[in-house]
Amino acid sequence: MHNYREIVKNVYYVGADDHKIDKFEGIIPLSRGVSYNSYLIKDKKNCLMDTVDQAVTRQFIENIDALLKGEKLDYLVVLHMEPDHCYNIEQVLLRHPETKVVGNEKTFTFISNFFPNLDLTDKKIVVKENDELDLGAHKLKFIFAPMVHWPEVMIAFEEKEGLLFSADAFGMFNTLDGNLYADNVDFDRDYLDEARRYYTNIVGKYGMQVVSLFKKVTDLKIKMILPLHGFIWRKNIEYILNKYTLWATYTSEVKSVLIIYASMYGDNACCANILANKLSMQNIKDIKVLDASMVDATFLVSESFKYSNIVIISPTYNMTIFPSIEIYLDDMLRMGLKNRTISLIENGSWAPNAKSLIKAKLDNSKLPFNFTETSLTIKSSLKEDDEQIVDKMVEEIKNSLND
Repeated sequence: MHNYREIVKNVYYVGADDHKIDKFEGIIPLSRGVSYNSYLIKDKKNCLMDTVDQAVTRQFIENIDALLKGEKLDYLVVLHMEPDHCYNIEQVLLRHPETKVVGNEKTFTFISNFFPNLDLTDKKIVVKENDELDLGAHKLKFIFAPMVHWPEVMIAFEEKEGLLFSADAFGMFNTLDGNLYADNVDFDRDYLDEARRYYTNIVGKYGMQVVSLFKKVTDLKIKMILPLHGFIWRKNIEYILNKYTLWATYTSEVKSVLIIYASMYGDNACCANILANKLSMQNIKDIKVLDASMVDATFLVSESFKYSNIVIISPTYNMTIFPSIEIYLDDMLRMGLKNRTISLIENGSWAPNAKSLIKAKLDNSKLPFNFTETSLTIKSSLKEDDEQIVDKMVEEIKNSLND
């Protein structure tokens, strides 16, 4: 049975939710699944915008069949060749051999990689930047978006309705559950964190490319954003554009403190809580404390993009950085985060050196970070004599927040 939705006249959502997936790209944990979005434009020429992952093939095919009712599918536009969007290219062409595939040169290179036996002779249309595809009442203009977040990515703008088909940009984790539009939910309360986690762990490294893309779409009269994952934006578009601008420029959303710690026997946890309490007593709001051994690194990276100040508390473990802290740091640096104020606390019973190793790792990244002058070395457990150092660190953090 079909499950399509009309977005505007003759433009339909034909994607589906995947409630069973527990890890995106085999690495990013999901608790509420993900949606795979695809869109069908019915016009003089019928046009399908991308396909979906194999997990929802049946629903996807039923949606298309119900809408076409035996009509030709003239075009399949491929904006992004990642398998969660391209998996059903072959299935679509088997059912609709008349269909022409629209993409750029890199698109077709990737198609030959994924589908080596797929013969597209006389079936492909290679487009260049700013080329248009005339469907009748609707025309699609193609804008290249290399490395947002694959090299072949492009987006498409439909001027008549002001529709921006944005590929993976402006996507998010979580299923839609019938709430097709972002204004149908309390996005800021319930979904913003997952939108940020999606961006920071998938696109985060490519902030410069996102900024370049924004320059290309500045003058477009966008009325809706239609991503390949997550909600469609038809209201408050400036809200999500502003969030993406912050993330792409590595600008914090919150002037406050994120404390990330690892604790083998509770002493560092105690230190994290004492530090958070002292910061709160200085009227610093929205402090967050996270245990790196309990919270997946994708969440830690997302929160690090959100906060202006990060305190890292690590045991020394076999003369190295504690493993969960090192995983977090590696992921954070891999995603290109910069321009944060960092405070370091280490713990070691006989030869503490986690602090120097963390500082070296951050310095070697060549990414710009600020460090508070004060750091702290704990010898097994926090002592009364350490309180003065903690208070000095709190004062420096407070001053950095007021800069």
